[in-house]
Amino acid sequence: MNQTFQTPVEYLKGTGPSRAEVLKKELGIYTFEDVLRHFPFKYIDRTKFYKIRDTNPDMPHVQVIARLTHKEIVGEKQTKRLVAQVQDDTGTMELVWFQGIKWVEKYLVTGKAYILFGKPGSFNGKAQMSHPEVEQYSAEAFRRQGNATLQPVYSSTEKLKQFSLDSRGLQKMTSFLIEQHAREIPENLPSPIINKLKLMNRAEAYRNIHFPTDANALAEATKRLKFEELFFIQLKLLRNKLLRTQKFKGNVFDKVGHYFNEFYQHKLPFQLTGAQKRVLKEIRLDTQRGVQMNRLLQGDVGSGKTIVALMSILIALDNGFQACFMAPTEILANQHYLTVKNIIGDDFINIALLTGSTKQKDRTQLHKQLEDGSLHILFGTHALIEDKVQYKNLGFVVIDEQHRFGVEQRAKLWRKNTIPPHVLVMTATPIPRTLAMTLYGDLDVSVIDELPAGRKPIETLHFYENQRLRMFGMMKQEIAKGRQIYVVYPLIKESEKLDLKNLEDGIEVMSREFPLPQYRLSIVHGKLKPAEKDYEMQRFVKGETHIMVATTVIEVGVNVPNASVMIIENAERFGLSQLHQLRGRVGRGAEQSFCILMSDVKLSRDGRIRLDTMVKTNNGFEISEIDLQLRGPGNIEGTQQSGVLDLKLADLTADQQLLMLARKCVEEMFEQDPQLSHPENQILHQSFLSKKDGLSWDKIS
Repeated sequence: MNQTFQTPVEYLKGTGPSRAEVLKKELGIYTFEDVLRHFPFKYIDRTKFYKIRDTNPDMPHVQVIARLTHKEIVGEKQTKRLVAQVQDDTGTMELVWFQGIKWVEKYLVTGKAYILFGKPGSFNGKAQMSHPEVEQYSAEAFRRQGNATLQPVYSSTEKLKQFSLDSRGLQKMTSFLIEQHAREIPENLPSPIINKLKLMNRAEAYRNIHFPTDANALAEATKRLKFEELFFIQLKLLRNKLLRTQKFKGNVFDKVGHYFNEFYQHKLPFQLTGAQKRVLKEIRLDTQRGVQMNRLLQGDVGSGKTIVALMSILIALDNGFQACFMAPTEILANQHYLTVKNIIGDDFINIALLTGSTKQKDRTQLHKQLEDGSLHILFGTHALIEDKVQYKNLGFVVIDEQHRFGVEQRAKLWRKNTIPPHVLVMTATPIPRTLAMTLYGDLDVSVIDELPAGRKPIETLHFYENQRLRMFGMMKQEIAKGRQIYVVYPLIKESEKLDLKNLEDGIEVMSREFPLPQYRLSIVHGKLKPAEKDYEMQRFVKGETHIMVATTVIEVGVNVPNASVMIIENAERFGLSQLHQLRGRVGRGAEQSFCILMSDVKLSRDGRIRLDTMVKTNNGFEISEIDLQLRGPGNIEGTQQSGVLDLKLADLTADQQLLMLARKCVEEMFEQDPQLSHPENQILHQSFLSKKDGLSWDKIS
């Protein structure tokens, strides 16, 4: 935007310091541009007028012309209100105001006709309207409302309404801004793109998003501004990717040697799937190019991402480099460490684990081995990025469940070597294609879309509370076969706000139904000390206990092939992504596994969709698409703090086609003009690259 739109909002006519202060606090509106970008959330048709007898409480909003026959202020202090009566040739209606009484009472004149607009209601069997918008009737006012099409409705707050900044007040403020300054709104898209896609120009789009001339104009304005949002996200991501390939050299892994071949021929515990081989080839090609690799590896729970990461690390070792493997929790870091240790044995390569629980004596030795190069792979949590952790030659970094790490935390790993290490980020939370393109659009993406051979699909069942005895019966049958069971609860202690099963009650119920000495329980939750948690986990891993009663602390990082049943209490309270992660804790052996979703009989629409989806499919990507539709992109795990999805208009679920189009436009533009130096692309330097467009972008990867 040009300089005009950076003007503080207090200088907008009719606003002033006190209104400006409340706009800043309540809506984050600081400048003219913020006013312009506070879009309506809906529109109301003001062309139609109703007779009083034709109104009813089921109608959303109506417009009535009626004459004022009576008005009075009734009640004292807290109960004070203004009550008025109006009538037309079909009946009478009561109007009532609880706020702004003095101003409205002065404005209303008995005997005059008014245009009234509001939500119709009923009180004591009579038509009523609370806090209607009121305008004195005149031929001009009637013509204006009759010719209007769609009136914008803006979100407001009670505090704003005290300053007459309800939807109507915000509408007036926006209208004045557009009348005075719309012609100064600069274009920010290259004309070839505007012409090719037949997009509305930017100034007209802002005018019509606030005050559309008709429904078609609103649709065109919305399309233009949504495209603009998505275009600049993709421009930012793909430009970052381009700059990184130009700026950051990468170590060349030009050979596959002893470590990789020895592992592949003698230690690999199973045959690789076609998908795993494909991803390994993609990583191999990346690490030969002399450019720093930044690749996202998506794979469903149990698809074999860890083996792919390990084999990629072995290529790094073959080329004289060290590697590190960072996970968000101690449980997960420990799990990866033990998994790799069990696969490779004790005499193959030197690996170690560094977490907050690592003792100082072990840390000292670990730091020494890292610096002299005798330690090959370091597993750990955030502890890996501490300044005192120094590597001799870090060449490969694996980050698991990377959405749980901040941008700066990841960047610290880059600085652990003169030439930044290659980076492989992994997630077991399948990401919908549109979200991946938006959150990770500057990364290359690999997908493992096959499960290892011999795995049977997990059978998912939905039981209601009255089927609990059936659930107990299934549990006893599986334990009799020598299998183990997870029972997951959403809370540790009973909540007064949520009527949920909780862990403490669950332990009592399970202890009664599965008594000692025939059955043994492990108990795991987030309030346990790390040593206690690890002790309980290990008892279950070793098969010393039959049932693990836990909270969602076991969502990731627990791998017990003998566990064949996952029971999730109050399953309707969990998100789809979390349900899918929990289900993935079973089905890791060759035996048939089950996931039982326990719920109340009464379910919300979304709750029912989630549970039905889980019963219907095991496909994580299909689940993720439904999750995106239900929750929206801002609430998908980890994306809220990404700084990318500050979308005012665009919706990644509804606007997939537009997102694809925006990305294609950016890709074609960079193919033809990588430096954006062509005359038609100079506009991007002004509006985006010089950061004068009011858009705040953080570095993503």
